[in-house]
Amino acid sequence: MNTILTGDRPTGKLHLGHYVGSLQTRVQLQGDPTNQLYIMIADIQALTDHAKNSEIILPNVLEVALDYLSVGLNPNDSTLFIQSQIPELSELTMYFLNLVTVSRVKRNPTVKNEIKQKNFGESVPTGFFVYPISQAADITAFKANLVPVGDDQRPMIEQTQEIVHTFNTTYSEVLVEPKAILPPKGAGRLPGIDGNGKMSKSLDNGIYLSDSADVLQKKVMSMYTDPNHIHVEDPGQVEGNMVFTYLDVFGKDKTYIEQLKEQYQHGGLGDVKIKRYLMDVLEAELSPIRSRREKLAQDPQTVMDILQKGSEKAQKVAAQTLSEVKAAMGINYF
Repeated sequence: MNTILTGDRPTGKLHLGHYVGSLQTRVQLQGDPTNQLYIMIADIQALTDHAKNSEIILPNVLEVALDYLSVGLNPNDSTLFIQSQIPELSELTMYFLNLVTVSRVKRNPTVKNEIKQKNFGESVPTGFFVYPISQAADITAFKANLVPVGDDQRPMIEQTQEIVHTFNTTYSEVLVEPKAILPPKGAGRLPGIDGNGKMSKSLDNGIYLSDSADVLQKKVMSMYTDPNHIHVEDPGQVEGNMVFTYLDVFGKDKTYIEQLKEQYQHGGLGDVKIKRYLMDVLEAELSPIRSRREKLAQDPQTVMDILQKGSEKAQKVAAQTLSEVKAAMGINYF
């Protein structure tokens, strides 16, 4: 039996990058009876850089949950829970903080890059600075042996592995050392529709699972193609052309897509035609997700009830691990 932990920060609705990068994989993982899947909405982690506008967290928790359920994550097969509703995670984080030095956290390349990206300068919130230790608590509380991550998150798993080793050698063999499930070789992030290497809310270059058909059409028609492909008869560039990048990911008819590429490169195929084809491909993928989402959104209390039940279930597991940790440390006084 594999125990798997994964999740997302509730910073807004999820987009196609999340869909191909993690959501589809989670649906596949939950379909395997040998997998026990915990999916966390990491609201405490979101607060590490949104503490002064925490009012955005609750609506975003609901948005993420709607996206989870609409793509096929099933609360009967996966445990969906909210990080802040498991107080054991915060207590476990505090114990782990004593096992990691400041210099070690400073060396974490992911933390360094994110601090730079967010322009914190010297005003880095302490919670943000030490969030890899919080992640270690999340992973070990459920004794997850597998954690799906992108390549950029590999240092987080290495940090967790170090904490597990330090704890188990200092006290006793209580914690499980996790392994990273990395994306398949050659699989990268889905770029934004503007050709930027990253799809994100801040860049306003994403297609969201909740986008209406009209919004989807506008975004597809505005996608970055080949700026030198001015006339239909002009030869066009396929590489770096977002329409073909998305067709490679979402298109089912690979033979037809290769034919389109060949015609585009030789000249005689306009951007509008391939964009309309991509629109049909994406609409076929997103229409059933959108329909389920719209139906679920009509009853937000039911969605929150699912998260509450999942959180209660997750808390019992985390409480058992915490009890074992405190016993190993010799601080189970009563």
